[in-house]
Amino acid sequence: MASERERSPRRGMCAAVLVLEAIVLGLTTPVMIAIADVSAGASLGIGLGLCVICIVLSGMLRRPWAYWVGWIVQVAAIALGVVIPLMFVLGAIFALLWGMADFLGRKIERERAAAFAEFDRLTQQPQQSAESQER
Repeated sequence: MASERERSPRRGMCAAVLVLEAIVLGLTTPVMIAIADVSAGASLGIGLGLCVICIVLSGMLRRPWAYWVGWIVQVAAIALGVVIPLMFVLGAIFALLWGMADFLGRKIERERAAAFAEFDRLTQQPQQSAESQER
């Protein structure tokens, strides 16, 4: 189990966005078949393909390149609006959520690193002064 210092709020928030987006993208498959008259094969490839990519990508967020692939998924979700017009709106909402999770996650990680560095400095300073008094 990862320690508190090793946990990434950015990774957690971005993974949550991707899992929720996977549900929405998976549900586009029957909509494409029933309403947009897209063939079943193409609908399965697009809808379920993007769904699987989101789920796999949520587990790959330990790697920096995965966040760039996440942005590509956001563009694909918005582009799905060409087939299902509502996806322009839903894709934009998920892109905004992805961007906020990425931005705020980075900010939280920077602030946590600074706080842990300050904590380490303060907790090690008394040990050093006690050692120098013993000499």
